[in-house]
Amino acid sequence: MKKGFGQKSIGLKDIDVQDRIVKGYFSAFDNIDSDNDVIRRGAFSKSINEHGPGTESNRKIAHLLFHDTTRPIGNIKQLEEDEKGLFFVSELGTHQDGQDALKMYKEGIIKEHSIGFQYLPDKMRLVDEGEKSFFEINEVKLFEGSAVVFGANSETPNLSEIKSQKDLDNALDKLSERKEVFIKALKDGNYSDKFNGLFEVELSQIFAKYESLVKFEPFNKDTLIDKSDDKSELYKSILEKLS
Repeated sequence: MKKGFGQKSIGLKDIDVQDRIVKGYFSAFDNIDSDNDVIRRGAFSKSINEHGPGTESNRKIAHLLFHDTTRPIGNIKQLEEDEKGLFFVSELGTHQDGQDALKMYKEGIIKEHSIGFQYLPDKMRLVDEGEKSFFEINEVKLFEGSAVVFGANSETPNLSEIKSQKDLDNALDKLSERKEVFIKALKDGNYSDKFNGLFEVELSQIFAKYESLVKFEPFNKDTLIDKSDDKSELYKSILEKLS
């Protein structure tokens, strides 16, 4: 039985910092995701027609931060399905969350998006293709698309997926690049205080994954638990280890 609500992730396409315009995809079509779902083109058309940017609805599909309905970051100006997925164009607001989102888009901290939606049981079916089975989703009730700060962690391969030295080197390079993005963000200090703790946690996760890959040991989530009450000392120690 599928859950009533779900979230899916996909990436960023373009950003115009001066005009505060973000372009990207909230969802992709025709790929099997981690929930064994395949969303087909047309799944969002009814929601767009009823609650899209061109409608008179007072409950339009929202552009949020972290799927938090109390934190809208922009107004969706364009929302349509193309051959790849659910494409959007949004104008970010000048309020604090909008400003933070713009900076995070610009600096590469936000690289993915995700949708908040409701499954419709009569618009989905189980497809069994022998070794491969999945739920084919032909329509959902779409509520919002969100900017996801930490979605890039899902791109980090499991150790079981690393088959060669090249795979290992690529994985380490990705983590190193991600590390530099967050260190720069913390050093610049251009974000509101609400993000400082999140960035510190992200750095600790990056370091733990990097160390795990270097040692080629299974990743242990328990190592990410922060038992320190002094965030400044935590951050200082992380920087020393990563520099």
